[in-house]
Amino acid sequence: QVQVVQSGGGLVQPGGSLRLSCTATGTFFDIVAVNWYRQAPGNQREFLAAFTRAGGQHYDDSVKGRFAISRDNAKNTFYLEMNRLTPDDTAVYYCKLNIQEGARRRTDYWGQGTQVTVSS
Repeated sequence: QVQVVQSGGGLVQPGGSLRLSCTATGTFFDIVAVNWYRQAPGNQREFLAAFTRAGGQHYDDSVKGRFAISRDNAKNTFYLEMNRLTPDDTAVYYCKLNIQEGARRRTDYWGQGTQVTVSS
């Protein structure tokens, strides 16, 4: 059974950086794509960034140039590098992995979410 575990959130001062991790465990063929989202209190969950195994990347304008996705294939882990953080980046951050579990079966799995707080 596939599980997705997130880590790396916390408290950071404005202008600082954090790196979030999103790791898939279990038995599967490949991770097709990762999408990162965040949800601030009282707001809807919003899309931030996407990365596909074909190498495509897409970033929302709100984070373009500040956030970047990277991948460690050996660890089945994706990272979201976040730089120049502001209080507006405070939210719960979620990853969603699209995982190929069979020749014709792909499934989306969500991480549990991790809190990022930007404050002095």
